[in-house]
Amino acid sequence: MPAPDAQIPPLDELLAGAHVVSLPMRVKFRGIMDRESLLIQGPAGWGEFCPFPEYGDAEASRWLAAAIEAAWQGFPQPLRTAIPVNATVPAVEASRVPEVLARFGRVDAVKVKVAERGQTLDDDAARVEAVRAAFPDAAIRVDANGGWDVPAAVRALTRLSAVGLEYAEQPVPDIEGLAEVRSRLRAAGTPVLVAADESVRKEDDPLKVARAGAADLIVVKVAPLGGVRRALDIVAQAGLPAVVSSALDTSVGIRAGLALAAALPDLPYACGLGTVSLFESDITRDPLTADDGAITLREAAVDPGLLEQFAAAPERRDWWLARLRRVHALLAG
Repeated sequence: MPAPDAQIPPLDELLAGAHVVSLPMRVKFRGIMDRESLLIQGPAGWGEFCPFPEYGDAEASRWLAAAIEAAWQGFPQPLRTAIPVNATVPAVEASRVPEVLARFGRVDAVKVKVAERGQTLDDDAARVEAVRAAFPDAAIRVDANGGWDVPAAVRALTRLSAVGLEYAEQPVPDIEGLAEVRSRLRAAGTPVLVAADESVRKEDDPLKVARAGAADLIVVKVAPLGGVRRALDIVAQAGLPAVVSSALDTSVGIRAGLALAAALPDLPYACGLGTVSLFESDITRDPLTADDGAITLREAAVDPGLLEQFAAAPERRDWWLARLRRVHALLAG
């Protein structure tokens, strides 16, 4: 939810600055080849409202709170101006890994999607091994998005750990399962840390995973947690190392993620904020992408021509504006 001193602007103000875009992807990610987003211009800049279509209005209200914070409040003072980021490899065939990685340039860390529905552990292993072949010295982390059960997660991570894994993100869907996977890996001497993502941002209590001792670190995303300031508070209370990641945002959303990474007292891991490289196009002529493994903290200068070029179809714009009206009513109420 918004910071305590935040005001929810009237709906008319949000609608006046609203633009709905549909951006083509280079590769399929989360099953989509076009990413839709509603961008909002306010007195402090631009905010992004882009909860995935399947999310309900209550969950989407946190994303709107984050967009309002960015566009009406701005961000906290930064502690650093260069943010290290990882490359992201979707659940592509192993043969496509070099092509995907080529778009990121030099990086020190790579996140690899695994446990994709319809694929096998052999597919995952081949993809991870292709990443290791391309970047022998990079830190590799895998993200299962809760796609395994406990036995499958232990089996998979034991096998994948052969290439050297920095951590495994959300190997199973629930907190109890995370704790069990973490315990079994430790007992077996398998050197893979467990990171919680969905178990932080999708829980009513984002601190539950930390209290349960179910993870070694947490993944925090600005939009699903309700804004930069709320995310900072969650990290402080959790007392665990944090990785800042994105939710497949345009450069507007990435700017908010950079603000969070820049304001954290400690930033021990490369951030998952390099996902603009997965887009064919963006809403700025100077996308927030990595150079030599890091993104320099700067503003995302939204280009009116690109907003027009990638404007969503009228029926999709209507769908997003109707969603904005519903979620605003929920947030304001």
